[in-house]
Amino acid sequence: MKPQTVIPSMEQQHSALWLSLIKALRPKQWTKNFLVFASAMFAGTLLQASTFVQALVAFAAFSLMSSAIYVLNDLRDREQDRLHPDKRLRPIASGAVTAPQAIMLGVIAFAGALALGATVNKMLLVILLVYFVSNLLYSFYLKHVVILDVMLIAWGFVLRAVAGAVAVDGKLTSWFLLCTMALSLFLALGKRRHEFRLFEHDPGGRRKVLDDYSTKLLDQLMVMATSLVIMFYSMYAATEDGRMMFTVPFVLYGIFRYYYLIHMRNSGGKPEDVLLSDRHIQLTVLLFAVAVIMIKQL
Repeated sequence: MKPQTVIPSMEQQHSALWLSLIKALRPKQWTKNFLVFASAMFAGTLLQASTFVQALVAFAAFSLMSSAIYVLNDLRDREQDRLHPDKRLRPIASGAVTAPQAIMLGVIAFAGALALGATVNKMLLVILLVYFVSNLLYSFYLKHVVILDVMLIAWGFVLRAVAGAVAVDGKLTSWFLLCTMALSLFLALGKRRHEFRLFEHDPGGRRKVLDDYSTKLLDQLMVMATSLVIMFYSMYAATEDGRMMFTVPFVLYGIFRYYYLIHMRNSGGKPEDVLLSDRHIQLTVLLFAVAVIMIKQL
């Protein structure tokens, strides 16, 4: 007797589609956008209701804009993603979300981001558009240019930090921006290293730009980025407020812990997964944020 084929009900199909659409937005990636709260946190105004709401709207706007870009990238790279052990499971690559549905989803996310940005101020709207254009250039060309590909990823984080300051009428020092750039480079290089090691014995399945990298080069660049993060943050803490030097140990431990995860546990391919799964990183980020807020409130 042949086993009966179970046909999902219409309600189940709709639920599965909605779940796939949400996954296509990559909500896990929204953790990167918490950087928009940094300006208010370091200014000591994050706990003010009006400031927090403005920063929250900026966070939502950047989350929608980044989701629009992810949808566009997944739509464009769906054939290549089907060859990747992890990316093949993404909703667009797997076929759970069709091309027309993905286009509509991306348009809605893009329009929603601009609408939210416009409610804050014109400068945030401009930054969102610059972020979108930068990612278009990255997706269609610059991600294939060695070194420049990781620098464009870091540029996206700098724009997040600037957007947070613009949203709350805050200020960002040069040291803080340099620290953001260095940390972003560190994370981007760690991601490239993970991808390189993942396809080390299968070069045909990896992105083209990885042909111009090597594990040795990436390790050397990560050492440089690590040194820059520590130096830039220490200079920021020393010049901003002497008490901020008490937060330096949290930065040191967080960097060293992430470095350990990359080299000893072959992690780092998805920084957002590390943040959501590693208890040490989570506790370090929490204690760092609490320390900064307490110092700024005293």
